[in-house]
Amino acid sequence: MEFLFEYGLFFAKIATVVIAIVGVLVLAKALNGRHGSQKGELEVIDLTEQYKDTVDQLESHLFDKALLKARDKADKKSDKEQDKARQNEVKQAVKNGNLAITREPRLFVIDFHGSIDAREVSSLRQEISAILAIAIEGDEVLLRLETGGGMVHAYGLASSQLDRLKAAGITLTIAVDKVAASGGYMMACVADKIVSAPFAIVGSIGVIAQLPNFSKVLKKNDIEFEQITAGEFKRTLTMFGENSDKAREKFKEEIEETHGLFKQFIAVHRPDLDLNKVATGEHWFGQQALELGLVDQISTSDDLITEACKAREVLQVKYVRRKKLIEKLSGASSEAADTLLMKWVARGQRPFM
Repeated sequence: MEFLFEYGLFFAKIATVVIAIVGVLVLAKALNGRHGSQKGELEVIDLTEQYKDTVDQLESHLFDKALLKARDKADKKSDKEQDKARQNEVKQAVKNGNLAITREPRLFVIDFHGSIDAREVSSLRQEISAILAIAIEGDEVLLRLETGGGMVHAYGLASSQLDRLKAAGITLTIAVDKVAASGGYMMACVADKIVSAPFAIVGSIGVIAQLPNFSKVLKKNDIEFEQITAGEFKRTLTMFGENSDKAREKFKEEIEETHGLFKQFIAVHRPDLDLNKVATGEHWFGQQALELGLVDQISTSDDLITEACKAREVLQVKYVRRKKLIEKLSGASSEAADTLLMKWVARGQRPFM
């Protein structure tokens, strides 16, 4: 009886949190409806300029000022000559009736720090659409990826967004500084090149679904649970009812099918991988992953960007939605809901990668 009391108290706490979350969300929706929705905007950061500023700042402390001044003067003269040549090129193009705008190829940097439900894909699709709208031959994309995976369908969509770059002929490099596991590796394998830090976690090519079952607790306390479905396998395993061997077998079959699709996807993008060896659900550190063929190079995103800044213009593209205070509160509430409910419910209803 004491356990039942504690059990009821636990769900009362959850109900209180849920009611508070719903209240905040309803208020947020009402205010948004009154003032209109606020759209996001694209931020573009010149990483090459940042790199040059850093170098200049350090050099000002390390080298003779007279020497630096002479070099700056020479650089300005060179820049002026290049600008003049560019202006003449534009004038000639206008004279010939060729008004197409040309530029040098660039490296675009985007970030994806994924959550369980990969909600960040909404920003990723905006960033990729923006890049595709202005991309020219020779442009490349570097994605800094950090995620341990999550819902299958959500990470499937994230991978499809990266496939849009490949379909457009844009070279895609993915850098893993910390972790790209499970659904994260599904995204990574789309790249032309995967670069990993030495101790980044890579792999975990598997599928998991788990849930607690309270049927014995309910029976012990004379509590009945009823569940009505239409369709034999509308619901296989349940948290509160008795699970049959047939339901378990069907659930396992669905998990195996999902794993099979996962492996097929990887085989298409990295055909040289020995899937029997790496698609076991295990994860590896970067150096081990290189030996297994899961990644192509050991390095960090910082190294890649620094080298690129020496040779061309590097632009970070970020889609940002400016949030009002009420939206920040509702966002915090959503995160709280994820923490309380995703672990208890979602893991039992849908497979995770």
